[in-house]
Amino acid sequence: MSVHHGESTIRPEPDKVLKDIADYVHNYQVTSDLAFETARLCLIDTIGCGLEGLNFPECTKLLGPVVEGTVVPNGTKVPGTNYQLDPIRGAFNIGTIIRWLDFNDCFLAAEWGHPSDNLGAILAVADHLARQGQPLTVRDILEGMIKAHEIQGGLALLNSFNRVGLDHVVLVKVASTAVVSKLLGLSHSQTIDAVSQAWVDGQSLRTYRHAPNTGPRKSWAAGDACSRAVNLALLVKKGELGLPSVLTAKTWGFYDVLFKGKPFEFQMPFGSYIMENVLFKISYPAEFHAQTAVEAAHTIHKQLKALGKSSDDIKSVRIRTQEAAIRIIDKQGPLDNFADRDHAISYMVAYPLIFGELTSNSYTDSSAADPRIDALRAKIHCVEDNTFSVNYHEPSKRSIGNALLVELNDGTVLDEVEVEYPVGHKRRREEGIPLLMEKFKRHISAHFNEAHQQKILATVTNAQSLSRLPVDKFTDLFVKP
Repeated sequence: MSVHHGESTIRPEPDKVLKDIADYVHNYQVTSDLAFETARLCLIDTIGCGLEGLNFPECTKLLGPVVEGTVVPNGTKVPGTNYQLDPIRGAFNIGTIIRWLDFNDCFLAAEWGHPSDNLGAILAVADHLARQGQPLTVRDILEGMIKAHEIQGGLALLNSFNRVGLDHVVLVKVASTAVVSKLLGLSHSQTIDAVSQAWVDGQSLRTYRHAPNTGPRKSWAAGDACSRAVNLALLVKKGELGLPSVLTAKTWGFYDVLFKGKPFEFQMPFGSYIMENVLFKISYPAEFHAQTAVEAAHTIHKQLKALGKSSDDIKSVRIRTQEAAIRIIDKQGPLDNFADRDHAISYMVAYPLIFGELTSNSYTDSSAADPRIDALRAKIHCVEDNTFSVNYHEPSKRSIGNALLVELNDGTVLDEVEVEYPVGHKRRREEGIPLLMEKFKRHISAHFNEAHQQKILATVTNAQSLSRLPVDKFTDLFVKP
């Protein structure tokens, strides 16, 4: 006979990662002017991307309350609509419209992601609280965005979740849970509890959004992560306990079950690095690893036109790119929907080579039906450039290089066009800001008359007055007339 003493029921100390996140959210003072100014631009751009997403019925059919016609007193208002929802459903709505077109900001490292996805949770909670009388301002939103960006990006710098079959929206859930817990008035220990829950709640972490032959990529995944984050924070506020060793517990913890036994690594302490170095999608609504390839394709389209040639004269296209792009967006075969097409570098390069443009409408079924697109895609292939791959991870560079080499049917080989940094990169920020504002103007123009557009622009371009603006007054600027 063997004797078993049973497992200990003594709760362990919280994992260090949980404590570090809670310390950062509750105690770190953001003092970087660059971070706040970048956050202002990010807020403007993210709201604009959400409004643009509303132009697509596939997106709008998912929105609104669970029970049609429900209006929540003091509830979250969803930009571009007349919905007023509970903060959980509001977070889903806002997060979904923000991410629908994959046109919001990006951060690329061992893991990639869109840190502005977190605004779905932050704005939903802040707006709801402001309508209940709490004196929250846009500066509180900006600080929340900086911290959510930092948590998501800090976890992504050295830890590749996609390599173990996990999707990056788990980091949205974790970062949003941490930041909204502070907004909701949770204590330091309750924030630890809430963040611990974010690593294990019922969301299906194993996703196939980037894998072949598995159906459409879920553009509402970020909205789902935001809504779960708000729900978890509210549950902990009501007294739900956390799981202090959620990451490190033997056999059952996140590291052993889902991360091949490896603990997370961190390149630097949490601060404001991620927001200061975030990447804006300015020129093209394209998955970010392809941004510079699309820019190069536009250049080549102009060269072909000057030569009296067109895409019909192309024999082959070689894309010299980073390892990450090959792993994520090097796709062959049929592309069934909008989301598949904006995650296929061959499509994103072929379209501007043919038409000289790449817009949100370039991914629709009617646009993709042109037989020239797939014919040209079949002539495109990718090769990895090791220097591009190294510089992609280098903290002082964070480049996203692509180079296109085109051979024509008559044997002519055009000069290779290489672009290492996209317009939305920090190194091209001065060039990009005016273009970012033009993008925002385009996105609000379909929803508001000229007078209201001018009111919005006057508000968001004055950094000091915007920072002091009550959150509910800010959200009201974007409510459907």
